[in-house]
Amino acid sequence: MRAPSADVAARAAARLADLATPPGALGRLGDLGVWLSACQGEVPPRELAHVRLVIFAGDHGIARHGVSAYPPAITAAMVRTFVAGRAGVNALAGAHGVAVRVLDLGVDDDLADVPDDVRRFKVRRSSGAIHLEDALTAEETRTALDAGATVAREEIAAGAQLLLSGDMGIGNTTPAAALVAAGLGLPASEVTGRGTGIDVPTLAHKQALIDRALRRAGTRVDDPVEALAALGSADLAASTGYLLEAARQGVPAVLDGLMAVACALTADRIDPGASTWYAAGHRSTEPAQSLALAKLGLEPALDLGLRLGEGSGAVAAVPVLRSAVALLRDVGLLSELDA
Repeated sequence: MRAPSADVAARAAARLADLATPPGALGRLGDLGVWLSACQGEVPPRELAHVRLVIFAGDHGIARHGVSAYPPAITAAMVRTFVAGRAGVNALAGAHGVAVRVLDLGVDDDLADVPDDVRRFKVRRSSGAIHLEDALTAEETRTALDAGATVAREEIAAGAQLLLSGDMGIGNTTPAAALVAAGLGLPASEVTGRGTGIDVPTLAHKQALIDRALRRAGTRVDDPVEALAALGSADLAASTGYLLEAARQGVPAVLDGLMAVACALTADRIDPGASTWYAAGHRSTEPAQSLALAKLGLEPALDLGLRLGEGSGAVAAVPVLRSAVALLRDVGLLSELDA
């Protein structure tokens, strides 16, 4: 995997050091500006005029086994809400000039009333209950990975300078936590969180099912693609393909919460170095997200106690990234003042 340009990063860091600001005064904004310069191959970085979010939607068989505070039928309802532009992430995207696209990869509904493009990449209706069976067949896993890669190429061809990844699916924190556990070699007790707000008994039940899924999958999870088939889902496999292709195409991506970070971790396992193209939008309340971010060496731009999902944390971080670009582009240089 080709990394963002070290030479450009060095030149951007030199420009940052020469800005007419006290040394280190820009904190993480300075770091993000340097990273964006290195990704774009330009000093100073270009303004982020074209930012695009893709929400991958799918249902999860394990959601029918008591791991969520909400019924699986909510997934299809939320897809319709995204299409109508009335979800939380739509409001944030409208405020920050981010294009939103939602795709059904595995919703357990025909969704015949939404535009055909939303269902163009559908792999199946719901993924398998991972504590009892594989989430996907090998062929479905490859189809979903390829779908995500195709979507990334389409968004880049449409002018995307920055890609964001979001996910929608009741029960999705369960397979995502299982993928993080598999990727980091951790037990369920360290990765399991409250998702949409489950109580203590439900949390214990969720942890037990993740442990059972990890035992069922066994050593197959040593292979990241096998882990997606055994423990993931169609939407998570597609999101992994999307993030992997963004890195391969040299386009930076901002990660949302646990689902996006679990997919980024898996993408980095498939092609080591992919994570050098990713920034963390926010820190979620899920323990697995923080563990995976630490493994990837990523520090979130925001820490708001947000657990909405949908890509909302990534969208909320866009103004921070645009601020980083503006500072590195538009602040005067000490060398110019001296002149």
